[in-house]
Formats: sequence, structure tokens, C-alpha cells
Amino acid sequence: MTLFTRFLFAVLSCALVTAPINAGKYNKKLNIGDAAPTWEKLEGTDGKKHAITDWKDKDVLVVVFTCNSCIVAEGYEDRLIAFAAECNKAGSKVGFVAINVNTGKADALPAMKERATKKKFGFTYLYDPSQKTALAYGAMFTPECFVLNKDRKVVYMGAFDDKPSGEPKVKFVEEAVKGARAGKAVAPAETPAAAGCKIRFDKKDDDE
Repeated sequence: MTLFTRFLFAVLSCALVTAPINAGKYNKKLNIGDAAPTWEKLEGTDGKKHAITDWKDKDVLVVVFTCNSCIVAEGYEDRLIAFAAECNKAGSKVGFVAINVNTGKADALPAMKERATKKKFGFTYLYDPSQKTALAYGAMFTPECFVLNKDRKVVYMGAFDDKPSGEPKVKFVEEAVKGARAGKAVAPAETPAAAGCKIRFDKKDDDE
């Protein structure tokens, strides 16, 4: 083995070890087709504890990471309310849940309850102060959306639509839901969610 061949082998080996095997184009944790991370016992603004299995009767589940304090997330609230209303119609096989992992006072559960009451949220709004769900999903922004099919595989992840303000031209989540229900591949399957605010992950003692 020549010196150059050894060098090339070492570089490739390092890349295979350090690169996230399941990372998507924009998501550093998940890729399209991956099994969706589960959760349980997350408290909602309704005072109940919820698990992902609460939506086991739905063919599609839309999970949105959002919060109270982000101006972009606030701008999307009416769209999420309208979308959830469609999901809540009799006979609908599409579920919808929102999760907040920010831990500041403006995003804590009491503030979430106030927000849900004031805006008349027609969807389950969960609080995860451990932030484990966002970390497991690789969510980095609010809002950031994930569409899961009947097998709870990720078929879409990214932005809700293509325009944070004004009338959107492409409704990514709605199109992904249609594709998932029809058993068709979703396109685009991944978009950047960077138009929103960054999730404020708590600094851990072992963080550098």
C-alpha cells in the first residue's frame, strides 16, 4: 500500500466515523425514511400527559416544534390553527401536535397555557423542558415541521411553507401530508427551516 493510498484510506475512515450516518441535507440528526423518535409523558396545555401513541389511529402525524417567544412562530400560529382545524374534522386520519422545548419564563408551561387559551389553539401543545424531543428530531428552529407516515417514518422535515409572511406559494406540509396519505414519495422531502428562530438549548455542564 502506497503512502498516498494509506492517507486516502485514513481520511475516508475518519469521515465514516465522524459523519452522521442518518443525517439529512439540512437536518443533522434524521434523514427521510428514518423512524420517528417517540416520546411519552409530555404535559400539554390541556393538563394531560401525552405520548406519540395517542395518535396511533392516524395515518399521518404532523409534529411541529414551536414556542411562544419567537416572532416567526407567532406569525405562523393562525396557519397552524387553521391546519389543525382541518385535522380535527370528523373522519380525518391526520393528526397534529406542537411541542415547545424552550425553557425561559415566556415559554414555560403557564405561559403556554395562557397562549393556548388566548389564541384558542385547537391542537395539542406539549411542553418538554428536558429538550430531548427536539434533540432526537434534530430540530433547530421554531417553527420546524416533521410529517410522519402511518409507519411513523419521516417523510418530510423542514419549513411549514415557503413564506413566513404573506401568502405562501408552496405549502410544504400540506403537500407532504397528501403524498403520505397516497403512499407516494414526497417532493421536496426536506427544506431548510432557518427562517425561524433558533431553539434555545440549555447549556449543559459538560458542554464546551
